[in-house]
Amino acid sequence: MTSPIQLYKKAYSGLSRNSWYLSLVVLINRSGTMVLPFMTIYCTQALHFTIVQAGIIMGLFGFGSITGAFIGGKITDKYGFYDVQVGSLLSAGLLFIFLGYQTNFYAICGSVYILSLCNDAFRPANSTAIAAYSTAENKTRSYSLNRLAVNLGWSFGGALGGFLAAHNYHLLFWVDGCTNLASALLLLKIMPRSNYKKPVETVHHDAKTSPYRDGIYMIFILLTTLFGMCFFQTFTIQPVFYKTQWHINENVIGSLMALNGLMVAFIEMVLINSLEGKRHALRYICLGVILTGVSLTFMNLLPPSVLVATLVIIVISFGEMFAMPFMNSFWIVRTNDNNRGQYAALYTMAWSTAQILAPVIGSQIIALFGFGALWWSLSAVCLGAAIGFFLLYKLKFQDQLVTIQNN
Repeated sequence: MTSPIQLYKKAYSGLSRNSWYLSLVVLINRSGTMVLPFMTIYCTQALHFTIVQAGIIMGLFGFGSITGAFIGGKITDKYGFYDVQVGSLLSAGLLFIFLGYQTNFYAICGSVYILSLCNDAFRPANSTAIAAYSTAENKTRSYSLNRLAVNLGWSFGGALGGFLAAHNYHLLFWVDGCTNLASALLLLKIMPRSNYKKPVETVHHDAKTSPYRDGIYMIFILLTTLFGMCFFQTFTIQPVFYKTQWHINENVIGSLMALNGLMVAFIEMVLINSLEGKRHALRYICLGVILTGVSLTFMNLLPPSVLVATLVIIVISFGEMFAMPFMNSFWIVRTNDNNRGQYAALYTMAWSTAQILAPVIGSQIIALFGFGALWWSLSAVCLGAAIGFFLLYKLKFQDQLVTIQNN
């Protein structure tokens, strides 16, 4: 039998040095991610906004993310991914600190939108950089390495954020801002601008030059948005639910967020290394979406307790691990060097749209029908999305067939 050490060694071998550098930058950045998961609690508990106002603010995070992803993707394809990453990290760092000093609802709304625009311009540039520094054989693992950094940072940031939120919410904004600035400086240090070479633009006669003309990809984006709308409840509405309905304190909520990050960090790479190439990506995606829907039903079916909240996080974490890495592998094979930024931007925009829909629709359903109706509704959406991904697979919309048709 293969030992656990050998499994981990095999999962992490063969990745480029720059892939590790990018992941280190992301790890530092995400270690300070604590404003977003605690923003709804901050708005309702510290600023005494209504749940609807908090939902609007969280929705503006999503609107800014869409704008930032679109602009970031366009600029990345035109000028390269390096400067976009640095500029995004520096500007977002300063804006996080600025946001912490705002108390007026409209000032917070405007600040959140601009902050999210700058912050999420980083994502398509970073996705393009990962693809540039990986090979066809290790692209999925390269993205999983990046997700490992995201989740390790998220677990640390969530746990620290829970501790800080229990004492002083304003510290969240300072830590989040400073880690963005530190990430930018680290990127400039370990991957200097002088060593970066923008890919030479080449002419492609492939009909699939724009993601907006790739019909299969557009269906995939719609289904991804539906899944994301359900998944984001874990970090937007669920913390408020745990606090107000199940009376779980901020420290425990932060620990639950950390559990999600730790599970993904320690399990995903080995899981992906074992699964990659054995089944079509859409089959794994379908399973992940179903697991997410199951976790949401637990909120209604099981009694309130920290143990049940832990079970919900465990199941949704496995749903994430089956779905998200293979979503990345699905879209990346449809790209070339000249349109990868736009494909990455549209994929980012799908998640940003979900980030809007999750708190806005979630808060409205809660206001009208209560939390129970929300969890049932989201479970139904997950089931519909899983059926959609399954139909894509059954209809033989597989990457190699699409490539043959386009050639």
